[in-house]
Amino acid sequence: MDDLLRATHRAERRHFWYRGFRLFVKPFLTEATKGVSRPLILDCGCGTGANLTILKKYGRSFGFDLTWTGITFALEAGHNRVACASATQAPFPDDSFDVATSFDVLYCLEDGREQAAINEMYRLVRPGGAIIVNVPAMNMLTGNHSRFVGERRRYSRARLRRALERGGFRVERITHTNASIFLPMLAARLLQRLRGLESKSDFRVPSAPLNGLLSLMLTIEAGVLRLIDLPIGSSIVCLARKPV
Repeated sequence: MDDLLRATHRAERRHFWYRGFRLFVKPFLTEATKGVSRPLILDCGCGTGANLTILKKYGRSFGFDLTWTGITFALEAGHNRVACASATQAPFPDDSFDVATSFDVLYCLEDGREQAAINEMYRLVRPGGAIIVNVPAMNMLTGNHSRFVGERRRYSRARLRRALERGGFRVERITHTNASIFLPMLAARLLQRLRGLESKSDFRVPSAPLNGLLSLMLTIEAGVLRLIDLPIGSSIVCLARKPV
């Protein structure tokens, strides 16, 4: 896990995937916080704390992570409302937050802990509050990076919807993302499986021209995503709400 966080920290400011991710979640955050004055937002599994920088533009951001490595990176970046805790047992009272986020956390948890983490988010958000969840999608995209991050599953929209609804949430929007780079990603992952999977990270930042091109493709896709949901892509992002 520490190796994963260090690799993430090196890549997340410039890597095209992270640039795309930040654009994809913005309309979800806008919808989740609409009508709420100074919302309290909790990032469940905040990693290095980079996403707290995004969240604080929408309200007061808090976070927790299981590792001290992640917490150290977050503190060094100036995020002081962070705690070291498990996704299944967070140190906050019931109904404390207006929004909770879970960005690429659930897919690493064992089945029982996956549902426990969803149940914990339900406990933490107030009635009428929202969660935003991002997970990897489509089993055909399993590759070296899957082994590196300890991936236990990839999701379909139906599977993620069922898990969230079992936890009591009402799904309001669910869509694939990274559709624009799906074909080159599929080709790369198929080649990796043909060669035999290894535990290697995909977080190496490509050359500047390629990184810029892929960033542009994801920027255009983010504009499309504001209008329609996408049926294919390497990730799924979901907005769900706790009933009043």
